Parts: sequence; structure tokens; C-alpha cells
Amino acid sequence: MLNFIFIISFILFTGYIFLIIYYRYAFTSIQQFNNSSKNNTTQLSIIIPARNEEANIEKCIRSILQNNYPKHLYEIIVVDDHSDDGTVNIVNKLAMQNVKLILLKDFVTVKINSYKKKAIEVAIAQANGTLIITTDADCIVPTAWLQTIANFYEEKKPVFIAAPVSIVTKNRFIEIFQTLDFMALQGITAAVVYKKQMTMCNGANMAYERKVFYDVGGFAGIDNIASGDDMLLMHKIYNEYPNRVLFLKLKEVIVKTAAVSTIKQFINQRVRWASKADKYDDKRILPILMIVYFFNFLMFLIPIIAIFFNPTISIRYMQYPILTLWFCMLVLKTVVELFFLYPVASFFENKRLLWFFPLLQPFHIFYTIIAGWLGKFAKYSWKERIVK
Repeated sequence: MLNFIFIISFILFTGYIFLIIYYRYAFTSIQQFNNSSKNNTTQLSIIIPARNEEANIEKCIRSILQNNYPKHLYEIIVVDDHSDDGTVNIVNKLAMQNVKLILLKDFVTVKINSYKKKAIEVAIAQANGTLIITTDADCIVPTAWLQTIANFYEEKKPVFIAAPVSIVTKNRFIEIFQTLDFMALQGITAAVVYKKQMTMCNGANMAYERKVFYDVGGFAGIDNIASGDDMLLMHKIYNEYPNRVLFLKLKEVIVKTAAVSTIKQFINQRVRWASKADKYDDKRILPILMIVYFFNFLMFLIPIIAIFFNPTISIRYMQYPILTLWFCMLVLKTVVELFFLYPVASFFENKRLLWFFPLLQPFHIFYTIIAGWLGKFAKYSWKERIVK
């Protein structure tokens, strides 16, 4: 039995290693966008859904207002999702500077499952822009953000743009851990979008044509799912325009978002992300998720079996200590992941964090198992709402 488990582990291990190497190749193949000054003509609508964001919303809006894009070519639409703090008052204070406030309570009178999708939908209905750009209320955008997205849109003619996001981290364990984990996800996102292997993105930094949103039926068909305003919509657009969904790779367009401050918040966030896995029509993602999940599960299980049942494994009539083989797999896994992460960390200017990566391997294996399981079967909290 142990031999069989180890063989399965080795098969998954081999697939996982090739997958990570492929992602590195794809990420490094993406050319950074040659951003140059243009006389832009694209009207932009920046949509920010917000719920109880009094600590963040003003900094977010002001970072957008500091952009070097012509004021008459963009608008900021903040949709307040039933906040009971000072969010509305703060936005009203800034309302004269290209900022418009919409109260979601004026449009939603019954309980629904996806308030964020509804907020975006309401905002798009009142938007004037040709290109919709979304970000989150706890994000800070760079000063060249709008111009770079407009330049990319006008030059490459995409209908959907996925763009990079980075977590602002300090030296606390949970922040370092989530920054490394999120950075890996961003590297994979860039790789698979570039190679047209999967549809992945992050709603903190993405853009799409307003017309195309309506062409694909908006959020119809996915509006009963609490999250997924980014990747699920992206897949709908990809189905209609597979060659016009692009990743914008440029440091000057990286949006920075706040790290969660506790392990509980982190697990809750990742459970929310994992809960969408079986909702994708893009079935290309499922084999990848299964390889990653079951490989990590067996990496967790093998040493436990070895300790309590049998410390050796028979290979061609020879006995090998299973913990030694497991440790060799763990080391190679770490080396290959660092091989992938190095160019990604260089792009995000976070190479210093790679020193922590080997130490965090056991935590990452355990978290992958827990988040994947809870994402399928557990409830989670999002914006003070319990969601299943």
C-alpha cells in the first residue's frame, strides 16, 4: 500500500515539477509593454465597490486622482455597499473631483448572494467610459496607472486586460507568507493568460470594454455566486474573444493592496478564493488544481504514514527510508518553486522575501490542503456577511 501511495506521489510530483518549470518559461517569455506618451482619447470609468472602508477609501481615491491622465477622460465611481461607518461621508467630501458616489441600497431591496457583482453592474449602467477599470477600496494605484492601461488598450486592442497586483508587506510572519503565496499566484496568472491556458486575473487591477460586458451578458449566469466578479467574468469574455484577452506586464502598472493582518483573515480569504474552483466553466483549470492539491496532500500524508506504519519503502528489492525520499522530494519542490519565483520576485521587487521561502514550505503545504477542503465544504465571512 505504501509503495502504491509513493508511486502516485512521484507521478504527481513529476507533473507538478514540469508545470512549475513551464510557468517560469511562460512568465519570462512575456515582453514588458513598451509604454510611451500618447495623445490618449479613451474615456475611462474606474469602479470601486466599497463596504466599511473608511480606513482606506480616501487613500485609494487620492492615488487615482494623482494619476497623470487627462481629467476630462476619466471618472471614478464608488459604489457603497451598505456601509455603516464613515465611508459615504469620506467619498462625498471628494465628490467634486471626478468622483461619483452610488448607494447600492438604492438599487437592492432584497437579500442577494453577490453584492459586489451587483455594485459593479449598477456602476457600469451609469458609467460613461469606453473602458471599465476595476480596483478595490484598500488599493493604492501608481501615478502612471491610467495612462499605461489606456496606452495598452489603444495599441494592442484587447477587450479584457489582466494586470499585476502586489501585497504591501511588513516583517510579520502572516504578511510575508501571504505575499509570497500571492506573488506566486500573480506569476501563474501572467503565465497562463499569456499562453492562453487558463483565465485568471484579480479584480484589484483589471479592465474590460463596457460594450463587451453587455455583449457577454454581464454577470448573468454567475450572479448567484458570491465572488467571481473577476475570473468568472473574464472566462465569459474569453469564450467570445479568446485572442483579445491579454496580460499587461509592466512594473509601472502594479497596484498595491493591503495584507490581511491575522491568520484567520488569511485562511478566510483563501477559502473564499478556493470556493470558486468548481464554478468555472473553464475546465482547463481543474486538472491543474487537482495535481496541486493531491500532490500537497500526499506530501503531508507520507511522513505521517512513515512514522506510524512503515519507515521504509521497497524499490527493486531494496529498502529505502521513506522519510529520506520524502525529504528529497521536498527539497527539489522548493528548488523548482524558487526557480519559478525568482523572475516573478524580480518583477515585483520582492527578491528579499525569497530567503523566507524554504522555511515556509511546511506551512504552505498544510494551508493548501486546508484552504482547498474548506473552500469546497465550509462557509466563509466576506465583508461581515456569512457566505456558503
